[in-house]
Amino acid sequence: MNVLLLQEQLKQALIEDVGFGDRTTEAVVPAEQWASGMVVAKEEGIMAGLPVFEQVMKLVDPRVEIEPVVKEGQCVKPGLPLLRVHGPARAILTGERVALNYVQRLSGIATQTRRAVDIVKPYGVKIADTRKTTPGLRMLEKYAVAVGGGINHRLRLDDAVLIKDNHIQAAGGIREAVRRVREKMGHTVFIEVETETLEQVQEAVALGVHGILLDNMTVAQLKEAVALIPPSIVSEASGNMRLEHLEEVAQTGVQVISIGWLTHSAPALDISLNLDGSVKK
Repeated sequence: MNVLLLQEQLKQALIEDVGFGDRTTEAVVPAEQWASGMVVAKEEGIMAGLPVFEQVMKLVDPRVEIEPVVKEGQCVKPGLPLLRVHGPARAILTGERVALNYVQRLSGIATQTRRAVDIVKPYGVKIADTRKTTPGLRMLEKYAVAVGGGINHRLRLDDAVLIKDNHIQAAGGIREAVRRVREKMGHTVFIEVETETLEQVQEAVALGVHGILLDNMTVAQLKEAVALIPPSIVSEASGNMRLEHLEEVAQTGVQVISIGWLTHSAPALDISLNLDGSVKK
């Protein structure tokens, strides 16, 4: 994870939330007051984002101390303490919402990812994310997928080549699209082609691309498509991949299942911060 980029993103989140100051906290809490508290899980899930919580608090006030109780990627139960926090009360209260927003969001993604991973694990299939992420949060959301046991698809458009349906349309066909890519790119660039029919799968295989994305195919179609793809070419199923359908998709023999809702629709995990009361420094 890019630490400098992360800090800039967290700063922007604090600016968005705090504005020119926390009026309530500054009016209610004396500047010299210190406090301790505990971050607690209110439902079962996979923990993700503890380092982000700490970074947010440190940006508000470097004197805030964080002591993790659980590990990143650990399954947590309702009522289980996640971390202890100690420091200036104003800083803890001002940074609380932003810090919790990140942890809840990332833990929700990690939780759904782990559920998907556990379903397909017996079949040796990998669960991948997509670029359907929240603008500005892609790095962290994909981090949460990895914490949950998934793998990351492209982080950015410059990571690899994925020739999708509109590219194929613009080029006049798969063969021409692949030709143009190879003319422009070096031999080290991974080339994947999105396909919607068995005819397109056969064409992509004949062209010797590195990966074939099987988009919105039925289970029966996936089985036929996988039979056409040699093991040396990555086979990826995508499109409306819900938890209740993952096992039958995994049984088709695909190597990867990519799921957009992991990052765009995973519900946040319910997590809260409870202060013990004011303490002296």
